Amino acid sequence: MSKRIVAALAFTVGVIFAAVPAFAVVPTIEKPVAVLRALDKDTARVQELNVPLSQPLSFGTLSILARTCRVTPPEEQPEAAAFLEISEIKPGEDAKPVFHGWMFASSPALSAMEHPIYDIWVTGCKDAATK
Repeated sequence: MSKRIVAALAFTVGVIFAAVPAFAVVPTIEKPVAVLRALDKDTARVQELNVPLSQPLSFGTLSILARTCRVTPPEEQPEAAAFLEISEIKPGEDAKPVFHGWMFASSPALSAMEHPIYDIWVTGCKDAATK
């Protein structure tokens, strides 16, 4: 390759990388309670669930376990995310994992639980003392 082509290529790569913004790490605050919204599609029942971390909570045949719940500080764009483990427990059967991962309040469809009867999504995180 000629020196001109190499110089032009180096310049182009430099311009591209200079245009890519640096990603800032936004600090998060861990809260002890995940706030979820649950929908039973059979009965059309919608319920707010307050799930304390590491304490399973039942909704219908589901067992919901929140491992962590984090929110952004007040000066940042509002966001809440929870790491959930959700299993379905039917009488006489072993627990069947239904969902395992992060759910985000601002983007519920990004990481949604797939279930024919129930929908669960994160709406926020809160301190144990608040109602």
